[in-house]
Amino acid sequence: MASVLLYHVVGDLTVGKPELVEFAETETVEAAIRAIGESTECGIPVWKRIPHVGMIEKNEMRQQRFVGILTSLDIVSFLAKTQCLEDQDKAMKTQVSDVVVPNNALLKIVDPATRLIDALEMMKQGVRRLLVPKSKVWKGMSKRFSILYNGRWLKNNENASSSNLIAIANRPSSSSTSTYMRDKFCCLSREDVIRFLIGCLGALAPLPLSSISSLGAINLDYSYIEASLPALEATQKHPGDPSAVAVLEIMPDGHHKILGEISASKLWKCDYLAAAWALANLSAGQFVMGVEDNVSSRLLPDFSVNSPVQDSKTANGGGSARLRTFSSRSIGFNPVSPSFGVGRSMYRGRSAPLTCKTSSSLAAVMAQMLSHRATHVWVTEDDNDDDLVGVVGYSDILVAVTKQPAALVPSTRSTSELTSEIQS
Repeated sequence: MASVLLYHVVGDLTVGKPELVEFAETETVEAAIRAIGESTECGIPVWKRIPHVGMIEKNEMRQQRFVGILTSLDIVSFLAKTQCLEDQDKAMKTQVSDVVVPNNALLKIVDPATRLIDALEMMKQGVRRLLVPKSKVWKGMSKRFSILYNGRWLKNNENASSSNLIAIANRPSSSSTSTYMRDKFCCLSREDVIRFLIGCLGALAPLPLSSISSLGAINLDYSYIEASLPALEATQKHPGDPSAVAVLEIMPDGHHKILGEISASKLWKCDYLAAAWALANLSAGQFVMGVEDNVSSRLLPDFSVNSPVQDSKTANGGGSARLRTFSSRSIGFNPVSPSFGVGRSMYRGRSAPLTCKTSSSLAAVMAQMLSHRATHVWVTEDDNDDDLVGVVGYSDILVAVTKQPAALVPSTRSTSELTSEIQS
């Protein structure tokens, strides 16, 4: 087990994290859309309101108030319902409690002194957010705060030379001063953990340079839909983790050719009303590849998250809403070709799924996910970019980085590529 996982604590990852602002279940879908755009992992934790303002709340009570995590895919799926499409204004004013899928196990409150390895175990079991008190000063101290310039670890509390460091680590700051009426919390996501780990690749060697295939990090049990089927059927797949459905073309030889995906990641900062209309009316292939010239403009209304865009006549009480041609740009994608089935090899822009190879290294996949702010990467065969094998998500990476590296030596890389482990 890498020392970085044993000697770092959750509190190390909270440095600079903003205080949690709870999003109540009584807020509207319109407010949720704005909040999700500023969130990580394309979703926001949803809470029940505190019963009494100013009451002293224990961690158990706060945990019980957590409802679940609302994602962009949840909202688009809701807005794609027939009744929502018929009255979009009413749909946007709907309370989030009617949309979010309750799951109290997705968030856990932990102490700042919780070891990083223990936090990873929780996330491997399905926890997606860690709520960490910022107002609590913990007595322990991780190796991050006791390292010397020569690279050797100090033994905490065992010699006088470390007393100053201990005093500094335990000194309350303006952001960690204890309060009695309401503790301050920050929320750590799996993205935060991966971002921290990618800065410690040397300590995890040789795992980062091992292939995801050799580490067993490829999840073969992924959700998918055929491109010819209605896009709305993707919402019936109920994708768990990651929240994504691959859009495939089944080849004559049985191979799965990936064309795109319908996921919370792709819908993260999209035009939600346009995406909802497309999800309800287009095929899965059309949804992910763009159908700009394949759909009659007479069928397509103008979409706006805040309010419908209308002509001056409409604003004055006459005329009808201005119409425009639907494009995958409307929902945040770039169109690939005039119609599904033509020019599939062309560059698909943002609608193209994020992919890697079975031989890709763990470090490369981690960097890919972080640079694209994605929750997952689809895995294809080494000799075929479109032949889908599986998917790698956050939980798969966390399982991989906690593997014992003794029997894992990359066969395609020289030992000079492996960084030295931190001395223990």
